[in-house]
Amino acid sequence: MAKFPFSAIVGQDEMKQALLIAAVDGSLGGVMVFGDRGTGKSTAARALASLLPPITAHANCPYGGSKEDAERYPDVCGGGPLRKRPVPFVDLPLGATEDRVIGSLDLEKALRSGEKGFEPGLLAKAHRGFLYIDEINLLEDHLVDLLLDVAASGENVVEREGLSVRHPAKFVLIGSGNPEEGELRPQLLDRFGLSVEVRTPEDIETRVKIMRLVAASERDPEGFAAEWAQEDAKILKQIARGKAKLARLEPPENILTDAAHLCMAVGADGLRGELTLMRAARALAALEGARSVKREHLIAVAPSALRHRLRRDVLDETGSTARISRAIDELFG
Repeated sequence: MAKFPFSAIVGQDEMKQALLIAAVDGSLGGVMVFGDRGTGKSTAARALASLLPPITAHANCPYGGSKEDAERYPDVCGGGPLRKRPVPFVDLPLGATEDRVIGSLDLEKALRSGEKGFEPGLLAKAHRGFLYIDEINLLEDHLVDLLLDVAASGENVVEREGLSVRHPAKFVLIGSGNPEEGELRPQLLDRFGLSVEVRTPEDIETRVKIMRLVAASERDPEGFAAEWAQEDAKILKQIARGKAKLARLEPPENILTDAAHLCMAVGADGLRGELTLMRAARALAALEGARSVKREHLIAVAPSALRHRLRRDVLDETGSTARISRAIDELFG
């Protein structure tokens, strides 16, 4: 069945921008999407994954490894001819055990031949793709810690039952949740690159448009996907150009200064805010095909890069997004 086209998703511009930025620069640390139920959080993530071009991987590699992976991890990445594979999109269920996530001893091989073998987990399946966790705020904290560590390093290390395995695990981590069902610990939330707030559209025109689009998709999924294929192709080219341009873009000194002033003004803890703000602004500039990183790129990504890094102010009930907007107005006019 055809996936809902990414370009056909309306009313959630900030979420789409954050996902596109993460697709251009996977080192940002993933995207956290908090918001109301039924607002297209998982639909957008799946649509982006299905939009991306297939990856090239060795046919016998259980991790979908590239040629570079096979050279770096010769003991675990199998060889064979290169084949095209869809970009992985892996759902991590709330009830998943640690063994299922990171991998475990291959009991069948051990019983059959007496040799120890490794059974790859969900992290291996998500390599070079997306790992999606719905209701991440309900996931056990030690698993969230583990996921964030692997997402940051791009490598999974398993040492148990006499096994010692190291394999590639580079993926874009996408978490979603409803704040009413419990909040993610601040120290964990801070390690996500971008955080997006998704709300139910409040204007009639947008809600009616969404109903029409969903009805058209349900009536004829293949025809609907074909109708939006040209728009999705434009986004795909935009991502490809952004990836190619990213390494050539360096934020100028005045943008770095702006980022530091903004983080100080809103009281962001640590330096992760500046670093993420700089990287996200650069990725957005690359995505838009800009010749340089400008202040408007910084302002556009500031809410998603900083809102989850602010301390709660009991005397200010306006929320972190409003505090960031206020600081931007005061600093930049």
